[in-house]
Amino acid sequence: MTTSTAQDVSALDTTRVADIGLLILRIGIGAAILQAGLIKAFDFGATVGFMESAGWRLPAFAAFMVTAAETLGGLGLIFGVLTPLAACAVIAAMIDAWAVNVSTTAFWSEPFNVPFLIGLGATALLFTGAGAYSVDAKVLGRTIWSARVVLGLLAVAVAAAILTWISLYGINPIHFSAPTS
Repeated sequence: MTTSTAQDVSALDTTRVADIGLLILRIGIGAAILQAGLIKAFDFGATVGFMESAGWRLPAFAAFMVTAAETLGGLGLIFGVLTPLAACAVIAAMIDAWAVNVSTTAFWSEPFNVPFLIGLGATALLFTGAGAYSVDAKVLGRTIWSARVVLGLLAVAVAAAILTWISLYGINPIHFSAPTS
């Protein structure tokens, strides 16, 4: 085997290993968020009740939004279908879920919770793409998206989360000391 051929094989192996890593990341993040969405979907009344008791305006609408984002985003990530849009939905939902978790106590007490980690994983997938073992690669012939699309969707996710939080909940979730009840 020539040096050039050995380098080509090594590069191919590295690409395959990275694609397997992306598949594992997609399945892990997608399954975790899909489970959260399905729990909400199968007990939608309880989800609406939680949103209502927590003080969300339009609790049924808010519950529908989070249920749809988690369920469809999870499926999209698992299969690598329109991965940037799926990641965008998951990021927006996880920013708000993170805010719910940190809004009841001092921000620094537990900032790196499950929604934070799922959102971070979805953000990584937004930037890296779905990889070769995805519907995106098989149907669309692409595994990564342009920087403009990625950064635009990240901005959309953050804006959607902030607008949702402000319009449907309306309190500042970040506290440097425990809020008074």
